[in-house]
Amino acid sequence: MREFPPRARVSVVIPALNEEDPIAGVVRAVPRALADEVIVVDNGSTDHTSEQAREAGARVVAEPRRGYGRACRAGVRAVGAGCEIVVFLDGDGSDCPELMERLVQPITAGTFDFVIGSRTRGEREKGSMNFQQVFAGRIAGLLLRLLYGVRYTDMCPFRAIRREALERLGMREETYGWNLEMQMRAARAGLRILEVPVNHRRRGGGESKVSGTLRGTVLAAGRILTTLVRVALERV
Repeated sequence: MREFPPRARVSVVIPALNEEDPIAGVVRAVPRALADEVIVVDNGSTDHTSEQAREAGARVVAEPRRGYGRACRAGVRAVGAGCEIVVFLDGDGSDCPELMERLVQPITAGTFDFVIGSRTRGEREKGSMNFQQVFAGRIAGLLLRLLYGVRYTDMCPFRAIRREALERLGMREETYGWNLEMQMRAARAGLRILEVPVNHRRRGGGESKVSGTLRGTVLAAGRILTTLVRVALERV
């Protein structure tokens, strides 16, 4: 069991697409006592997301090819050489970066490899999650428990993972299925997994790319289902 030193090097990756209103607040809310760097991945924004993120103190990386998974992968490629733990969170202001220690501490203690937040187990601001999001997380959790014996209650984007473990997962998903793929591959790889309650707020601005429109919801659901089937049927 590897135990990290009390001050492991932590990189925070924030995918962002047209989040000029909330992104600066998200970057500034990241606890700098825990994070060595904050990387905002501009996923083809047409507004001032990059400028706002940079002024707030983030390092901005461009990934013009749209896709949540592509943005996350670009962020992982950009982390510093000494990074030991990667934290992911959304740039829309709905996640609570101030709770990051809940995710990082179990990894620095050497007890877990992958810690994922659960919005359904935490305190949710009214209107922050719709029924479809809650239902999808529960269904995915049930299926993954049947497949791998691991308990999940959510596909929350707010998560932390040992960099070494993440690199071994061989992530491939380029769009909405990234979070689910990580959870599936982590379970199949036998990583030590912990789910912790995290609070969740309504987004701070812009429009949700997943739940903001019927088209976005349908596309995301289809991609998540495709990811579930693809990863489940892969030969180990």
